[in-house]
Amino acid sequence: MLSSLADLVRSMNCYYSNLIEGHNTHPVDIERALKNEYSADARKRDLQHEAQAHIAVQQWIDAGGLKGRRAITDEGIRETHFRFCELLPEDLLWVENPKTKERVRVIPGELRRRDIQVGQHVAISPGALPRFLQRFEDVYGKVGRADSIISAAAAHHRLLWMHPFLDGNGRVARLMSHATLLDELDTSAVWSIARGLARNVEAYKGHLAKCDMDRRNDLDGRGTLSEEALADFIRFFLITCIDQVSFMEGLVQPDRLRTRILMWAEEETRLGGLPSKASAILEAILYRGELPRSEAEVIVGTGERQARRIVSALMEKGVLASDNSRGPLRLVFPASLAGRWMPGLFPEQTA
Repeated sequence: MLSSLADLVRSMNCYYSNLIEGHNTHPVDIERALKNEYSADARKRDLQHEAQAHIAVQQWIDAGGLKGRRAITDEGIRETHFRFCELLPEDLLWVENPKTKERVRVIPGELRRRDIQVGQHVAISPGALPRFLQRFEDVYGKVGRADSIISAAAAHHRLLWMHPFLDGNGRVARLMSHATLLDELDTSAVWSIARGLARNVEAYKGHLAKCDMDRRNDLDGRGTLSEEALADFIRFFLITCIDQVSFMEGLVQPDRLRTRILMWAEEETRLGGLPSKASAILEAILYRGELPRSEAEVIVGTGERQARRIVSALMEKGVLASDNSRGPLRLVFPASLAGRWMPGLFPEQTA
């Protein structure tokens, strides 16, 4: 169940992280792309490929690709960027200087070789990046477990402040934060900081901008940047994490989740979209996690042929899956049904 839910949350995480960058690819369109169903519109198709790239990187992370605090190492950060960018369509690998209109291609995994300004923030020089990334790794890679949760927020800003790549820094920072929290909190990848940051995007960007400011006086920390602003961002980040944990906890309360899924199945049955007793199969899997195919007949109390017809109908709806034709059945959380099964996870698709 956790694995199936994590698949849906990956699409949600991708949707919200890209939305922060101004790229709106709804999870239903992301789900279509994962089935190689692409939009005829070139721009939308590129964004679908971008979503696929993001999900592929997070799958790698969720499978342990950045385990053991590798997420905050120079090597891990570059590999995250490389894995994301190498899968992007060519049109999304070019950035334009807003002043000179010069177009420069982003090289996957390569640190930027030119100066850059983001809003009011002038990032550190390209030549200083290796030294700063090593310092970043030394500081955030040696903290204890409790401190690592707090430092995940600080590291999020500090990476963006360094701005190591020409483009893709925001996605890399959020993936890094996801990997850190996954490793330290054993989240099973079933909740995402990206959703909370996107739902409070103005506050998120405002805090980041304030963290870029120099310290105000001798009481504002010892470093170059404002310690007070960083503390405020850490507080905002952690409160956002708690909010997302609480939100997902409410969504997956067993009795409520069961009720929503079975209500959908019964409605589909009344409308002729599913055979009768399809809800019995879903209920059995909800309780047991997975169901051997041989037991479907017993669950529905009909003949083997009718049981196969019910299972096939549920698989066609995209709510059941199996690794092979004889493997056990497990529940799937399709993005197209998230509004019914997991209300509030992401906005309904409007077009």
